[in-house]
Amino acid sequence: MNIIIIEDEKPAAEKLQKALVQASNTITIETILGTVQSSVNWFQQHQPPDLIFMDIELTDGLSFQILEKVVIPCPIIFITAFDEYWQEAFEHNGIDYLLKPVKQEKLEAALQKFEKLKQFFTVNFQQLQQWRQQTGKLPYKKRFLVKRGMDYITVKTEEIAYFYATHKLVCMVDNTGQKFILDKSLAELEKEMDPAQFYRLNRKFLASVHAIKKIRAWPKSKLLIEVAPPVDEEIIISQENVNAFKEWAGN
Repeated sequence: MNIIIIEDEKPAAEKLQKALVQASNTITIETILGTVQSSVNWFQQHQPPDLIFMDIELTDGLSFQILEKVVIPCPIIFITAFDEYWQEAFEHNGIDYLLKPVKQEKLEAALQKFEKLKQFFTVNFQQLQQWRQQTGKLPYKKRFLVKRGMDYITVKTEEIAYFYATHKLVCMVDNTGQKFILDKSLAELEKEMDPAQFYRLNRKFLASVHAIKKIRAWPKSKLLIEVAPPVDEEIIISQENVNAFKEWAGN
């Protein structure tokens, strides 16, 4: 199992490396990175590992910035001295959240969770591939059951304008501007929605192609997105994601 450690404190990185080697003789530490920028550079030039152990507060910023600049498809176990980032961590491929100082048994439990998830998804991926061969389709979400007052109603996916995260909540906004609180993260919703129809614009917004009303050039090679119903904040596509967004928008 190839693992990358992203940790800016050298003693902490060395301690984690020793603990991982002690936990399993199948583990190889591919590299240890200490900053947001060095991590971005590394991922731009290398294939992702099987698993990442990632500190959150690095010397030059939060490690979430790495995930905004490069696509990292592998699972991440976040390690931090703070408990305030747990929700955002689980929106970024997080499968566990360990608080420093990390105890050996907690570390090994996290590794066991990874192995169980890997086995589960391997089996289910094989089943999904078989299902796709038979039907030629993916089981994307068709509707949501949401609460409005004391009642529950269904909202079809074609009636949804966008999803957005705010104050540790995720809301769904339909084409008429009605808002509904969902008990899911944006990362979970992104996997459930048809990627031909919905795009993750940034950390806060997942929007339908029909909700995007204007695309404007923005400083530093970024894009400004205007959606309908309108929002009270700027929705920016980062420079690193501009090409991927243009390709999606043009298909």
